[in-house]
Amino acid sequence: MKRAVIVVIDSMGIGAMDDCREFNDIPECNTLKHVCEFNKGLNVPNLSKLGLGNIQDFEGISKTDTPLAKYGTMIEKSKGKDTTTGHWEIAGLVLDKPFATFPEGFPSELIEKFIKETNCGGILANKPASGTAIIEELNDEHHATKFPIVYTSADSVYQIAVDTDMIPLETLYQWCETARRILDEGNYNISRVIARPYKIIDGKPTRISKDRRDYSMVPKRTLLNEIFEKGGKVIGIGKIEDIFSKSGITHAIHTGSNKEGLELTLKAVKNELDLDKIAYPNINCGDDFELIFTNLVDTDMLYGHRNNAKGYGDAVEEIDRYLTEIIPALNNEDLLIITADHGCDPCVPGTDHTREMVPVLAYNHKTAGEDLGIINGFDYVSKIIKDWIF
Repeated sequence: MKRAVIVVIDSMGIGAMDDCREFNDIPECNTLKHVCEFNKGLNVPNLSKLGLGNIQDFEGISKTDTPLAKYGTMIEKSKGKDTTTGHWEIAGLVLDKPFATFPEGFPSELIEKFIKETNCGGILANKPASGTAIIEELNDEHHATKFPIVYTSADSVYQIAVDTDMIPLETLYQWCETARRILDEGNYNISRVIARPYKIIDGKPTRISKDRRDYSMVPKRTLLNEIFEKGGKVIGIGKIEDIFSKSGITHAIHTGSNKEGLELTLKAVKNELDLDKIAYPNINCGDDFELIFTNLVDTDMLYGHRNNAKGYGDAVEEIDRYLTEIIPALNNEDLLIITADHGCDPCVPGTDHTREMVPVLAYNHKTAGEDLGIINGFDYVSKIIKDWIF
């Protein structure tokens, strides 16, 4: 069986794109380079062997004369720097129109409709904000009013935060589903509604990553749909099913951490994942080919957005350690792609995503390493996967 495995190291950009200033970013942005410099190098022998260090000079990531993978730098075609735009382009869907952003907050008619249809009584915030900062700022008022905290960022997101010890998690999800429907009916072109549950832990508002959910717009046809329509399996690990709004996916499982996502990816590669437990109902798929699609979000959510370059480096090293098991578990009919979806440089001012190029490593046991240079479009990934499995 022909298989492809995509591992997205969320936000591991490798340098600002030429149009970065249009996205309020500075040309000095380079997530991986700055993380390497902050940590005085990273211990990533597997990524080094694949050829990551050959792409550019990253402190502590060695170059090799015998790279195992094809390696290069991908430039995004779509106008965006968010998770959905990046993943959709990786899957072959290039956006001709950027998602809408709301730097001044959402329009009053949208908020009023949300309040009316959810019967939540009111909302707090309605402004761009860091998620960790906004729940600390408004936690007391949230507890006093029971109003949800609704906020956005530099990305196209409608985020809803509640303390789930006060507002049930099921209610938060229902409110998000309502918001998604309102946005779609009103053609607001907002990429994602994000459920941001939190609890008070040791006296501090703390987000609960495992219960986060993303409610994306439904994409037009992607590589995932093509594989499914031709009878293959598409296994989404992490927030993949949310990013693609379940479109084209046959099996999916959410994760609470990178470690869990990596363990599940390893199981999937070794054919040890219990697919019956994570299969979508009433889906018929064959065994001719398979796509395993993993998003590793900790680099972005826990470390990039929180300006934690030390944690970011530790997370990349953890990924590399798992490659010690994942790579040998691949067979001759498997193609492994390691890439990213945007940047989130923890070493520059701000906490938002950064408009960056991303690395791509394409590995198969039988294929020789090669310098791919600069590649126009993240959709290169979908193209090589189609060539591989069809």
